[in-house]
Amino acid sequence: MRDATDLDIEAIRALTPGCGTGLHFNSAGAALMPLPVLKAQTDHLELEARIGGYEAAARADAQVEDTYRAIADYIGGNPREIALLENSTRAWGVVFYGIPFKPGDRILTSRVDYDSNFVAYLQRARQTGVEIEVLSTLPSGEVDVEALDAIADDTVKLIAISHAPTSNGLINPASAIGDIARARGIPYLLDACQTVGHMPINVHEIGCTYLASAGRKFLRGPRGSGFLWVREDAIERTEPAWVDFHAAAWVADNRYELRADARRFESWESNVAARIGLGVAVRYAQALGAEPIWRRIQQLASLMRSEIARIPGFTITDQGIEKSGIVTFSIAGHQPEAVKAALAAEGTAITTATCQSSRLSMVPRGLIDGVLRASVHYYNTEDEIARFAAQLRRLFAQG
Repeated sequence: MRDATDLDIEAIRALTPGCGTGLHFNSAGAALMPLPVLKAQTDHLELEARIGGYEAAARADAQVEDTYRAIADYIGGNPREIALLENSTRAWGVVFYGIPFKPGDRILTSRVDYDSNFVAYLQRARQTGVEIEVLSTLPSGEVDVEALDAIADDTVKLIAISHAPTSNGLINPASAIGDIARARGIPYLLDACQTVGHMPINVHEIGCTYLASAGRKFLRGPRGSGFLWVREDAIERTEPAWVDFHAAAWVADNRYELRADARRFESWESNVAARIGLGVAVRYAQALGAEPIWRRIQQLASLMRSEIARIPGFTITDQGIEKSGIVTFSIAGHQPEAVKAALAAEGTAITTATCQSSRLSMVPRGLIDGVLRASVHYYNTEDEIARFAAQLRRLFAQG
């Protein structure tokens, strides 16, 4: 098995135009695209400009079809199980809003689920009477799998979990949750927008029924791209939240038939350049190897946490036994948005996670003002982390 030392970081950075123009630690928001992804998109857009969008799409059919194959290869599925959507939220929602909840049904979710997901739970509870139950957590912050096992009865119609939250460095035990979901026959929707491209993902090892992810984050793909994976035996029994003539055929005056594959969750109109770019991004990650990428990210994130924790007045706010490349922290006496702006003025990109993004996790921990979030990727360097730490110390250190 290859490890992180197999990555040629110098060559990777040479193919990343954003490297060297500042410090970029916001891959959990939108990572820096490599040149092959950029070129694939611009080539297609230039073709659209020359011959028209429909005609360019027809010529690009083989490239788009390879995007389905690339994603399937990368996560351990098959192309029939892949739908291409505009983003992970859209991919997640087209399944979630198609589930026919009724009063007395229960959704089990995590304390660190993203606010976009949680407001959807609340809306469906208001619409259908479904009950939302937040799972107990371990002292380290992850879902308590034993507690989940104890309450997962036949009233549970969905387990919906964020694999890695946006506002915390923890990683939820997705596979252990999947073992329970499979054993009980409960549909399991995994929001993997922060983990595909970040760490090795195999949908069958995880045991989920549905997985949603984004292109722009750790996959280093374009904005406006994402995908949904639906386990093949669940496709026919899952009704999309909405359909068009791409998802379903109008076969009689009063009857339609849904597609037999996961493309029933798509709509016909799409950003073809983004779909092509997504496929190129997945192939790029696949060539580097999911395991070396993950080990490199872990090494850099560990170094960043160590460097930040040494600065007076700084507190690492991450939880988790196993931690991701998302590093969250607070600075005594400084508001996160003001810190973000000051760093941006010096060419350093990080972001913030507000209390609203994960209320059930952040409020009980006293993180009312939110936290700062710096996320590393394999193309970052140890030197960049040292420069970042020095910058933080110069601008914000106490005493």
